[in-house]
Amino acid sequence: MSPGGDVRVAVLLSGRGSNFLALHQAMSRGEVPARIVVVVTDKPKAAGAAKAEDLGIPAVAVSRRGLTREQHEERILEALRRHRAEWVCLAGYMRLLSPLFVAAFPQRILNIHPSLLPAFPGLDAQRQAWDHGTSVSGCTVHLVDEGLDSGPIVVQRPVPVTADDDPDSLAARILTEEHQAYPEALKRLLTTSWEVEGRRLKFFEERA
Repeated sequence: MSPGGDVRVAVLLSGRGSNFLALHQAMSRGEVPARIVVVVTDKPKAAGAAKAEDLGIPAVAVSRRGLTREQHEERILEALRRHRAEWVCLAGYMRLLSPLFVAAFPQRILNIHPSLLPAFPGLDAQRQAWDHGTSVSGCTVHLVDEGLDSGPIVVQRPVPVTADDDPDSLAARILTEEHQAYPEALKRLLTTSWEVEGRRLKFFEERA
């Protein structure tokens, strides 16, 4: 893909929204050529949605109650279309997207995961790393495909696992790196030409 101008981003979240705030702050500082046009949550009481409203960003709650997966995703897609979103960033959104949803934004959905993928995909990645006794964990920003945390990797940041760590302390240090990695990854995708070859994302650095 080729670099574009100011890009309209939707954020999907289920919880506190700290990565949403990190993205918003980086955009507000002019570091990422994009703006968040809507925040969508599947949890009506999600703290991240309240933070969005405090910032003047539209927040849409789409509860899963009484809906099939297809109906729920279609309502989310309706909100994204209504706000003319061009990219989607998952920020603690605790649902695996269907192939139909992914196809609606081909190679334009980003996720951040608290491990060095492909190690420890899925839930509780920090505890998985700690339980496994690994000496290094970290975070990964990747494009979303139809699998579980399996899309092409954009940015990774390592975090050492110390002898004094427990899953909570490790998660806190990884989160600090997530707040740097997510804006970095989105900026790179929006300002540098790239393509996907197999499972690998290849960047073409801009020439002066």
